[in-house]
Amino acid sequence: MHKIAPLGLLLALFGTTASFAVDAIPDAAKTAKAAEDAALFASPTTRDHIGRVVVPVTINGRGPFRFIVDTGANHSTISPGLARTLGLQPDTTIPVLLDGITGSSLVSYVIVDRLQAGDLTLAEQTMPVITASVFAGADGILGAASLTTKSLMVDFQHNQVSIARNVANAVRARSTKIHAARLTYGLITLEARVGGIRVLAVVDTGAERTLGNPALRNALHSRDRPGVVVRVTTVYGATEETESAEIRRAPTISLDALRINDVSILYGDFHIFRVWNMVDEPAMILGMDVLGTVAGLGIDFERQDVYVAAASGGINPRDLTTGAALGNSMSKR
Repeated sequence: MHKIAPLGLLLALFGTTASFAVDAIPDAAKTAKAAEDAALFASPTTRDHIGRVVVPVTINGRGPFRFIVDTGANHSTISPGLARTLGLQPDTTIPVLLDGITGSSLVSYVIVDRLQAGDLTLAEQTMPVITASVFAGADGILGAASLTTKSLMVDFQHNQVSIARNVANAVRARSTKIHAARLTYGLITLEARVGGIRVLAVVDTGAERTLGNPALRNALHSRDRPGVVVRVTTVYGATEETESAEIRRAPTISLDALRINDVSILYGDFHIFRVWNMVDEPAMILGMDVLGTVAGLGIDFERQDVYVAAASGGINPRDLTTGAALGNSMSKR
């Protein structure tokens, strides 16, 4: 049996990419509209909408196909539909172990001769085949945590996504630079503080919501007054397992000079935190509900720098307010 290091994929309409279900959805029509918007290419983010990062990818010279960029995943995956379109027969004799947000499972895989996205070219790639529901209309997941010499740039205001050798000078000039660190599996992490608590934050463009481990929840809420009502949700991942999560409003999140307000964190005993050895100390997965509130995001994987560009209209990235509406957003599997 092969073991593929964890995918930080999808939470929510489909599971690190993942989804969640809140106890009560106030407006079904708004929820449906959010799901429709999320399928758009590099959907522009607003104060009440979370867009996914999608890039055109060619496989074996065919395409382009729509792949979600996931900096929390160190391996790319493909949908069953695209595997059939490409005439690739999944190997079911030696399954691979896939770790996701909520659990792990054995899945089949295909091998592609050539995968290309922007300036990135990969040869002989083993790609797990994940159920179509995980992708919510996309064709696959591009695992960006495996990148070592490339840079990812996302312009949310102009719906432009690029993978290149370096972060463009124009992006550097208008951005706040935060030095990051790379941990096991290639994760890009930042030192953060949440309400004064030191936290290790994983930058995860595949996560639509920000997730926290029990150690962070306990550090922030161990002295909650009796009778405090906590909303509960169910998180769905790339595997069949689900996980219950508490929805709690977070105090100010500080990332270097940036101050981020009005974020609700989903706390749970998520499988992926155990895989990443992030159990004993406060840790969080920084999702698109935070990352998507800025005008642009750049990640230099080689130099381990993250660039955050200010939004137009005088919004200062040093003091961000997400204003994400729970009823209208998705989470990650």
